[in-house]
Amino acid sequence: MTSIASDIYSSLGANASGGTDTKKKTESLGQADFLRLMTEQLQHQDPLNPMQNSEFLGQLAQFSTVQGIQGLQTSMDSFNGSLATDQMLRGASLVGRSVLVPSAKMSLGSEGSVNGVVAAPDSGTVTFEITDANGQSVRKLTVQAEKAGEVAFEWDGRDANGNRLAAGTYGVTATIGSGETKKDLSTYVESRVDSVTVGSDGVFLDLAGLGTAPLDYVLRIR
Repeated sequence: MTSIASDIYSSLGANASGGTDTKKKTESLGQADFLRLMTEQLQHQDPLNPMQNSEFLGQLAQFSTVQGIQGLQTSMDSFNGSLATDQMLRGASLVGRSVLVPSAKMSLGSEGSVNGVVAAPDSGTVTFEITDANGQSVRKLTVQAEKAGEVAFEWDGRDANGNRLAAGTYGVTATIGSGETKKDLSTYVESRVDSVTVGSDGVFLDLAGLGTAPLDYVLRIR
């Protein structure tokens, strides 16, 4: 760097040695500093070797690009803030409602039943097995799937003997067919939304007895 350029950078509070201080200070240069730098360059240029038009225009283009990027960043920050607010409002509207989410657990209340669905790949008998906290089977339900598609099930909260079971969290698995054609199916369960949590990675629903699930997991709202 020439002595003239060094003097210019010094007048702007920058260190021409390119150290850590230089990086911190030059990053904070704004439009006024840039224009001052350009003026100083023009005033101190060598009359016998003046700055070429292409060099001058190149520096202006670089500054315009930086300004454009800064403006875009400001717009993106504003958009992200609006998006976060929108997600919060969307999540808050679900509090108190029942949503259908993928889950291998069900939350049984002191009264009422639990509903869910599976996606059957073909026609056949779908078997649902309900297990307690110890993994012991307490009830089996069968539903006939007439064709491929959604198959709904409902558990009334009673065991195989017709006794009402205690409120709590129970497991559920589903299979279709038997023997060598038996296939495991993913279960989707309805649960009430108790509250909503907004984090850096999105909106999460706090589901009664099931824990948290991302908002994107919701397949149906009731």
